[in-house]
Amino acid sequence: MSEGNFRAVPGVWSIMRPVQGQIRLAMTLAGLAAACALGALCALAWGVHALLTAPGQWPWTALSLAVVLTVLAYVLRLTAFNRSHFAAFELETRLRTDLSEHLARVPLGYVQQTGSGALTKVMMDDVKALHVFVADSTPLYARAYVSPLLTFALLWWLDWRLALAATAVLAVGMAVVSLVMRGSGEMMQRYHAASENVSKAVVEYVQAMPVVRTFDTGTTTFQRYQQALNAFVEVVLQWYRMAGVSSRLSMAILNPLPTLAVLVWLGGWLISRDALAASTWLAVLLVGTGMAESLLPLMSLKHLVAKTQMSIHRIHEVMAEPELPVVDIAQAKVPRDASVRFEHVDFRYTADGERVLHGVSFEAPQGSVTALVGPSGAGKTTVARLIPRFWDVSSGCIRVGGVDVREMLPEVLMQQVAFVFQDTFLFADSILLEVNIGGEEAKSGFAPGELEDAAKAAQAHEFIMALPQGYDTPAGERGVFLSGGQRQRITIARAILQNRPILVLDEATAFADPENEAALVAALSNLMHGKTVLMVAHRLSTIRDADQILVFDQGRLAEQGRHDALVAQGGVYERLWHNYETAQNWSLAGVMA
Repeated sequence: MSEGNFRAVPGVWSIMRPVQGQIRLAMTLAGLAAACALGALCALAWGVHALLTAPGQWPWTALSLAVVLTVLAYVLRLTAFNRSHFAAFELETRLRTDLSEHLARVPLGYVQQTGSGALTKVMMDDVKALHVFVADSTPLYARAYVSPLLTFALLWWLDWRLALAATAVLAVGMAVVSLVMRGSGEMMQRYHAASENVSKAVVEYVQAMPVVRTFDTGTTTFQRYQQALNAFVEVVLQWYRMAGVSSRLSMAILNPLPTLAVLVWLGGWLISRDALAASTWLAVLLVGTGMAESLLPLMSLKHLVAKTQMSIHRIHEVMAEPELPVVDIAQAKVPRDASVRFEHVDFRYTADGERVLHGVSFEAPQGSVTALVGPSGAGKTTVARLIPRFWDVSSGCIRVGGVDVREMLPEVLMQQVAFVFQDTFLFADSILLEVNIGGEEAKSGFAPGELEDAAKAAQAHEFIMALPQGYDTPAGERGVFLSGGQRQRITIARAILQNRPILVLDEATAFADPENEAALVAALSNLMHGKTVLMVAHRLSTIRDADQILVFDQGRLAEQGRHDALVAQGGVYERLWHNYETAQNWSLAGVMA
């Protein structure tokens, strides 16, 4: 198939460009295999003709040629599929590598907003769908285009009348196929969308099983699944009603029997009138039946093409995400200290989106502790995550050590900032490598003594040594073998080991139980020593002694100062403090009274 034919499927040929040469070779080999198969039939016809004209002589030459061409057709077809599969594996590797490298350069905020599930689907399922298309479809496309053309040329050379008859059957079949395909583009989109909705509903129903059984015995959640399933069935039935009859009719026409019947009837009539040689008729019967049959794969491949287009669209969406701008090495600057300064910062998640931050300005001097508080959705976490450039500001600037963060190399900025998230993440590896993730090499980045000291400071050494294999104990996928408090202390040990001058804490003790909270507070105290700390906090008791408290409300810095002064102002912070104290004094006795 030519490049022009592929352009009928937008994006397919362009995304296959890295393996374009291999795919063309595979399609060429598949086309040659089709030609050899057709040649083998011609050789058989030649052999039969020789037997009819000279019954006493066995046509060894013709039959040997048929065997050779049959074997060659098999070898060429096998080689074509091997080449297409090799190309598919190479393309799969390149796409996943390119996606990984691209995601490493886009803003971290995009990765968080998109979610691991959606990105995993693109990198695994969508790339795999393209693999299937390249590996299995491209040789079939070549056969579907080469066989009818060669067959028509050969039939025309043998007898133009029989060639026109076979072509008429093909034309009728293609006309019916066009009826089948009418409106199929929209139906395919609806079909795949409904199918994905069913998949999402199944995942939701299974993952939410504990909540489902507790609250609604599955009625509401199962109803959402049932609705998605009903919508899918409705799309399938509508498509079936729309194209079912014409689809079955087209398959009935585009199989060998109708063409054979026409050629037998017309050839017999011509022979009866001495207008056609029997040997020519036999050759036409052997060759002509494959003319329409070779087009059948195009019908089944159209569904695969539509699915592949959707996958390509999602891959292009990810690859089109702008990368985080990086300053030229020659112009990059290095911070002079560990201070953090916001200067009239506005921020939008998208260029045309609503402003999340409005003119935020403050300074966190080196070695100070700055707390960020405010109602939910006030912008606290956004402020914290702008410092390590999860996103870039829409206007204004953020300075670390007096240098705009956009004027630093990303690796230099990340060497300045350690981040302890509210939600922890551990790899499926040993505790040793979980803590040592910041090392230059997985096993030798830090000395064992340094690592243990970090674990002790994080209040993690004692529970690690109590594990079956100590530091060599597997943490399990996402740290499943450890409790939430243990996972959090391991992430703190990471930050202590890295010893970066600026520390950003995003509600690191939010989900801790009382026992773990005491250990976490001790660990955080060791982590915060001597560093510039910015901490997002909901438990206001933990930040009473902060050097400054920044109070955010609706994306604005509403108040700024120390605890006592802010309470005395009677503003947003005083209301938050009052609500916090009320919540702390809540007891069951008050409810039962």
